Amino acid sequence: MLTLSCPERPGIMQAVTSFLYERGFDILEHQQHDDRMGELFFLRTAFASADGADVDELTAAFGPIADRFGMSFTFHDERKPRLLVMVSKFGHCLNDLIFRWRGGTLGGEIAVVASNHEDLRPMAEAAGLEFIHIPITPETKPEAEQRMLDLVDEYDIDLVVLARYMQILSDGLCRQLEGRAINIHHSFLPGFKGAKPYHQAHERGVKLVGATAHYVTADLDEGPIIEQEVNRVDHTYTPQALANVGQDAECLALSRAVRWHCEHRVLMHGSSTVVFR
Repeated sequence: MLTLSCPERPGIMQAVTSFLYERGFDILEHQQHDDRMGELFFLRTAFASADGADVDELTAAFGPIADRFGMSFTFHDERKPRLLVMVSKFGHCLNDLIFRWRGGTLGGEIAVVASNHEDLRPMAEAAGLEFIHIPITPETKPEAEQRMLDLVDEYDIDLVVLARYMQILSDGLCRQLEGRAINIHHSFLPGFKGAKPYHQAHERGVKLVGATAHYVTADLDEGPIIEQEVNRVDHTYTPQALANVGQDAECLALSRAVRWHCEHRVLMHGSSTVVFR
């Protein structure tokens, strides 16, 4: 698979398709986006051949074409990305990710689960997953975050999934995980922060409950958005009913974001994304 972005100009598609054709590849799926306002071009092309392909060889051979068009590009092999799932006490997102992983529809392989609490150990271990407890206090936060980075190296992790992990990552850790960490959080119109957001939503009579999955950045909850899920509610919903709807939205938004990332359908562009569904 090939993903790329570059300034818009004639001849890009001819160069890409000719490159693949000359090497005997059959294009299985192709999607492109022309950003007319930014004069940019984005592409995702899945291809295959009976003889297979070597990512390093393709990368080297494609280099002159990339230089000619000013492309940022990546060739991807068929290996499923390995996931580190970070959790705290809420288990709905972890449960959903495990269900999809075991069913083969998550797009990636859950390699390990880590948490600052012990509450979800039974859920993870029942699924055959290793569970690692990383307690955190204000004094031990640097050591705990280093342990997270150690896990990324130890388990050859491609993506960190914050599945309702109720800790704010330091700016330094966010920078080290740029483009490799996805977070999920509830989002309302208007937004409610702090304790008991669904109680706040109930008191204000919200009409929409939703969730946003985004890449993690140093700007809290301001990273490039991958997916959002929204449900309409009304005055009959209790705070618990709102929480139930919100948790469903969180599960859907997070699982889609993880799958699309693992399938290399998300191309980051500054503070935004292009998502080829």
